[in-house]
Amino acid sequence: MIEIGSTYTLEVIKETEFGVYLDAENLGEILLPNKHTPPGLEPGDPIEVFLYLDSEERPIATTQTPKAEVGEFAYLQVKDCTPIGAFLDWGLDKDVLVPFAEQHRPMVVGKSYIVYLYLDNQDRITATSKIDKVVEEDDDHDFRPQQAVDLIIANSTDLGFKAIVDQSHWGLLYKDEVDQRLSFGQSIRGYIKQIREDGKIDLSLKSGQQIRESYSQVIQDYLRDHDGFAPVHDKSPPEQIAELFDMSKGQFKKAIGGLFKQRVITIESDGIRLV
Repeated sequence: MIEIGSTYTLEVIKETEFGVYLDAENLGEILLPNKHTPPGLEPGDPIEVFLYLDSEERPIATTQTPKAEVGEFAYLQVKDCTPIGAFLDWGLDKDVLVPFAEQHRPMVVGKSYIVYLYLDNQDRITATSKIDKVVEEDDDHDFRPQQAVDLIIANSTDLGFKAIVDQSHWGLLYKDEVDQRLSFGQSIRGYIKQIREDGKIDLSLKSGQQIRESYSQVIQDYLRDHDGFAPVHDKSPPEQIAELFDMSKGQFKKAIGGLFKQRVITIESDGIRLV
């Protein structure tokens, strides 16, 4: 079923002096105005369009690309504040409304906010900055460790940064594992680090392979700075490994296992040695 607020590839039915009409199936014929109609478009041709309601609340099509569609989050700037709410620039000629009741705090012209787009009870595309009521924090998901995901940085806590994961769930980036500057509203690629027992999601900005490579590099750098030897191995106490390399014993064992297989180090009874 075709719905307002999404992108579809529709077929041109007929041409008129003010644009072309598209077959939107259950929504009927929808106008694509001349200003958004590519030259040479004829009946029978397919075209990708986004559907929304015009100022008279009639379904209309555009070839403009919105910064988000219904059911998605985006970081949008306020263009105007009016008696009915704030209007945000989302990439189309018609700005999207955030009613006062849907503002987490009063919005200010020129500032940007993370919002979620939804259809109101009259099928008008509307936004809300009260994202906590939309983002899921339960364990009803199928994310898996090391899965690549899209993140939107949405908040900071004492532990780190809260991020929206793949437009659906909350996840956490621990601040002591982030080695780059992150800003509110930033979209960035990340990875599922682990799923906790309560279903909550821990995140990383590095893939498992990148993390292993960084630990391997730390070990090699230490060895080069200490005559090629470190007095720890896979049987050493976790505290000794952490003090020397600032990593867990499990991380250390995986790293030296990889270096051993690559014949970069040897593992001896009293430590590891650079080949």
